[in-house]
Amino acid sequence: MPPSNPDGDEPRVPVVCPDCETTSRVPLSDLADSIERHNDQLHDGEDVAEVDPDVADSLADLVATDLGLLEEE
Repeated sequence: MPPSNPDGDEPRVPVVCPDCETTSRVPLSDLADSIERHNDQLHDGEDVAEVDPDVADSLADLVATDLGLLEEE
């Protein structure tokens, strides 16, 4: 895993947990570990906390566009 950026300019990703009714912003390099740790500690490992779905959808659209997957032939 890449080290966290000490300058604090690393992108932070919103994470939501509907069961806990919480939202937090997590450095991108810590994202997977933070979500896994939260779910393990508070939800017996169930996938409850996740990247904000609106952000995840937007990122998926950007990636698909970048890869040319949305282009019509």
